[in-house]
Amino acid sequence: MNKIILLMTAVVFSFSSSVMSSESDEISKVREILAKIIPNEKPDTITKSPLSGLYEVVYGPEIMYVTGDGRFLMQGDLVDLESKKNLTEEKRSAGRRKLIASIDPSTMITFAPKKEIKHVITVFTDLDCPYCRKMHQEIADYTQRGIEIRYLAFPRSGLNTPSYFKAVSVWCSRDRKQALTIAKAGGKIDDKTCDNPVRSHMMMGSQVGVTGTPTLVLEDGSVMPGYVPAQQLSALLDERIGKN
Repeated sequence: MNKIILLMTAVVFSFSSSVMSSESDEISKVREILAKIIPNEKPDTITKSPLSGLYEVVYGPEIMYVTGDGRFLMQGDLVDLESKKNLTEEKRSAGRRKLIASIDPSTMITFAPKKEIKHVITVFTDLDCPYCRKMHQEIADYTQRGIEIRYLAFPRSGLNTPSYFKAVSVWCSRDRKQALTIAKAGGKIDDKTCDNPVRSHMMMGSQVGVTGTPTLVLEDGSVMPGYVPAQQLSALLDERIGKN
């Protein structure tokens, strides 16, 4: 009886070692292929996905899937139909949270509630964007509802454009909040230059997947594109995130 148990254990151990070795080899193969395709970046993780034959590769908020032989790469959402969960979006949200948490708060322009802070929203904004301006016109309404707004610069016109230099001037101003408010009201601010975070913010926005402004990144890492009135945003946050 003991010999049979020992034999069965040996077979199971042998099989497990083979699977582990195979999985390890496939991950190494995937890593090797990715190093050739994306030589300047290393993936955060490479793990076996719930879908047989595919490995999940994570680069911050960017998720892709690669076959074990390293031949095929797939981008898209993996949805568990049983649990009705978007597994890919959950990973993206985790990556966005990590990315936003890595940003030095001192590089943001923050409008905080005078009393209790219920929610903190990170907003990629363009000083010349009409809906960004509309949102800022209601900044007092957001803060009165306990929503802290943290602005990051994302001039949609790109680097070295009038909107870009305007953002640099705002972020280089002694009173950033006042300069941003004036600029968003269409007022004139003094041209300034300094060591500024605008380019870095733009890179972060690209990683998050910003394609338009304003783009809101919520506390759970989910993204909400476009202007949302304060009352509607407050109700949505209370429902999705919970009341603090």
